[in-house]
Amino acid sequence: MMLEQIVFLVVWVIITCLLLLLYNLIFKSAKRSAKSMAHVASEAEAKRILRKAQKPGHSAVRLMNSIFLLACLAGLPTFAQQKSDEANKPSLTDSAVKAKAPDEPVTPKIPEMTERERLLLERIEKLEKRLAEVEATALRSAAKENAATVPPTTVSAAKASETLVEPETATTGDTTAQTNQTAAQSSNGSDFLRNATINFTLDTYYGYNFNRPAGRVNLLRAYDVTSNSFSLHQATIIIEQAPNVDEGRRFGARVDLMYGQATETLQGNAANELRPQAYRPVFQAYGTYVAPLGNGLTVDFGKWASSLGIESNYTKDQMNYSRSYFFNFLPFYHFGFRSNYAFNDKFNATYWLVNGTQQSEDYNGFKSQALLLNSKPSSRVSWNVNYYTGIESRDTVPNLNPGFATLPTQPGLPTEILRSFPHGRLHIFDTYATWNATDKLTLAGEADYVVSRVETISAPSQVVGGAAYARYQFTPKFALAARGEYFSDRGGLFSGLTQALKETTLTADFKLADGFLVRGEWRRDFSNQRFFVSDVLGVLKNQQTTATLGLIWWFGNKQGSW
Repeated sequence: MMLEQIVFLVVWVIITCLLLLLYNLIFKSAKRSAKSMAHVASEAEAKRILRKAQKPGHSAVRLMNSIFLLACLAGLPTFAQQKSDEANKPSLTDSAVKAKAPDEPVTPKIPEMTERERLLLERIEKLEKRLAEVEATALRSAAKENAATVPPTTVSAAKASETLVEPETATTGDTTAQTNQTAAQSSNGSDFLRNATINFTLDTYYGYNFNRPAGRVNLLRAYDVTSNSFSLHQATIIIEQAPNVDEGRRFGARVDLMYGQATETLQGNAANELRPQAYRPVFQAYGTYVAPLGNGLTVDFGKWASSLGIESNYTKDQMNYSRSYFFNFLPFYHFGFRSNYAFNDKFNATYWLVNGTQQSEDYNGFKSQALLLNSKPSSRVSWNVNYYTGIESRDTVPNLNPGFATLPTQPGLPTEILRSFPHGRLHIFDTYATWNATDKLTLAGEADYVVSRVETISAPSQVVGGAAYARYQFTPKFALAARGEYFSDRGGLFSGLTQALKETTLTADFKLADGFLVRGEWRRDFSNQRFFVSDVLGVLKNQQTTATLGLIWWFGNKQGSW
């Protein structure tokens, strides 16, 4: 209102000034006219004319002055009321003084709410009540589903005495706290699945044996077993949750499910299992716990791939597509306990207590053991020294392809026991090393000595030999690898015939994309005996040559070697 009064006064002052100017102009014009008529009239007549000319100007001025006074009088009450309000309004200094005085509380003046504001406030209050009801209902449903007991929320007496909480607000706060606690309990169970990796690999190939053997079979091969046939080596699903002590998780587990030709080499082979049909798709299945001892003692229990020999199961992690003789001869997997302790980042030791060599169910009542030492003298060198021993002979007669169980137990379990079985022991001395000579060149070597006796006093059968590897990464998408191997099978432990075996392999890698690898391979096997099948029935050769094209796909979040 103050600003409106000021504007009003300014406007009327301007108008008054304009009228005064107009009056001045009219007065001067009338005065000039009167002077000009004074020449033709008497002096009295001239004064009369001059007064007549001044009369309109005086009248206009009086009229404007009257209107101006009335306007001022009309604005005085409002102006006075505004001044009164300003006088009653507390200043900042007064407010500060009153705020400092505890005995004189200041009651702020709350403006009166409009009808619209009042309706909005009522609506907000209704929505808050409805939200509290929904949260309470959700909490009850979660408690029923999880069958969990939520401890009541406790509030200290001191806090309760200091703060007065309205019932509705307290209910909402308790509901929120209980909901958060229930969510935390549920997340503890889902952390395992959230951090787990699910990985897939598909390994296929086409191989051709230039001997054109009868039955289109390749001898002494672990995985590329067929000739002139499109083949599925293996399709595998890997589900793993590794322990992570830094995140407070000391346990983990892993399961590898395998399908394809590889199962007949591994757990689907009756030479390896008492009941191969029971374990055919399960390549690995074990649980892990990291005990809080020293730097952490890692203990696994279940079925896991053997670490004897430098090569392993998944093709993408190998230098060549086909596997060496020693991969095919040494144990593929074990079932039992495996414990590992890392003394530092350069040395660790592993101990096994297992059923035996690739025995998901024990052949006999004896357990086999192994000690494995790993050293990493530098970031580019890794060296393993391993020793394994055990009694591997069977004391039961296997019941393959079982029908109905002969006793009230599972089908296939052996019920015929041998009164006397061989007690000879198997010894495996295995060592291998890897050297990343440069960022592109990798060199590796393996040496093995194996002794087996049928009885403790029997003459030993022996295997002696080794393999050398080299791989050069020319570009990120292309690499060449080579392998040379010597295998002396004295007593036929591996091939069933005493002979000296040799093989050379050249492999070209074409990595077309992350997760897709094409491998072309040329391999030649030699023997000092006629051993390999030819295209003429009953005619054997001392060599076989194969060419193989492998196509490997893999995807998943697991890092490093699988």
